[in-house]
Amino acid sequence: MSLRARSTPSATATSVAATTEDAPDTPKPQPPQRSSSPLSQRALSQALTSTANLANLLPTGTLLAFQLLTPVFTNNGSCDAATRPMTIILLALLAVSCFLASFTDSVKLSDGQVYYGFATFRGMWLFDAQGTIASGSEVGVPDLSKYRLGFIDWVHSVLSVFVFAAVALRDKNVVGCLYPKPDHEVQEVLDIVPIGIGCLCGLLFLVFPTRRHGIGYPVTPGN
Repeated sequence: MSLRARSTPSATATSVAATTEDAPDTPKPQPPQRSSSPLSQRALSQALTSTANLANLLPTGTLLAFQLLTPVFTNNGSCDAATRPMTIILLALLAVSCFLASFTDSVKLSDGQVYYGFATFRGMWLFDAQGTIASGSEVGVPDLSKYRLGFIDWVHSVLSVFVFAAVALRDKNVVGCLYPKPDHEVQEVLDIVPIGIGCLCGLLFLVFPTRRHGIGYPVTPGN
């Protein structure tokens, strides 16, 4: 009669530990390293971001119309003999809208309502409060002559047109419509000119600030 040796729990644990120690360590997967972008690309990205932020200095209604209508007028960047002139006319009208919106302003009357008007050489003409003023109601109207046109208004109107041109030249639908196959020199101009316009206009906007709160512009403190 043969006797079998029973394996005790302590012996089993010892063998498992020995096997674990003998097994080679498996290398842990290292996280993928991000390739650092060149300095020129990062500078270009920051410049484009600064140029895009200049869109806040444009009327929101004009920008909304630009974003909604350009894909339709340009056929998503694939223009033909009919859509190219219409796209040029659309951009011209939107540029005129930016120019004229720089001469608009708002004023709060004694009734607490904010009324908008158009700045002229003699003052501001309120085009949405004429009925209230003509009706003889007891609404106090401030001195509108202090809202007359000034040199800064003309500067801002011209800069707004340039900023709109820079934003339009960075739109792929507009570029694809007007310059479907640009040459190397034209492509360099399209890459450099909007950035230069954005930096220059941003500097001039800081040098010549304005207190006007026109139609479509964001509300700023003090307005």
